[in-house]
Amino acid sequence: MANPSFDVTSVVDLQEVDNALNQARKEVAQRYDFKGSKASIEFDPKESKLVLVADDEFKVNALWEIVVTRLVRRNVPVKNLTRGAAQPAANSTVRQEIVLQQGIPSEKAKEIIKFIKDAKLKKVQAAIQGDQLRIASPSKDELQDVMRLLREQDFGVALQFGNYRG
Repeated sequence: MANPSFDVTSVVDLQEVDNALNQARKEVAQRYDFKGSKASIEFDPKESKLVLVADDEFKVNALWEIVVTRLVRRNVPVKNLTRGAAQPAANSTVRQEIVLQQGIPSEKAKEIIKFIKDAKLKKVQAAIQGDQLRIASPSKDELQDVMRLLREQDFGVALQFGNYRG
């Protein structure tokens, strides 16, 4: 019989992101400080990329705050957003790209595996499978310890646990 195991993933619900961005666009359209200014929020779900465009860097930062607030309200992990530098764009506007991380990047996966090995839990095995990790152990208690340790640690991406096999 195979050892009990579970998967560690880091996924973002793109539909929730889209809903949050639609709410953010409505808020921007109604806010006084954005009246008459060029401000837009674009989202490319295929590339998992957000683009904020505004008149100046101050307004781009205000757009970012609105977007983050809406994402948090819809339970989207903002840890998975990587904000690029604001760059000048056409028509004297400022543009900023934000990358949405789907899955666990390989360097983070290696960091998580090293963390688990350093925790000195007996017989716990961690393996990278694409953009997720599979944690296995003969002891269900140790698997729960691994979950607890991973929840307490910050790896820069939001972690979800699932696909538990007993």
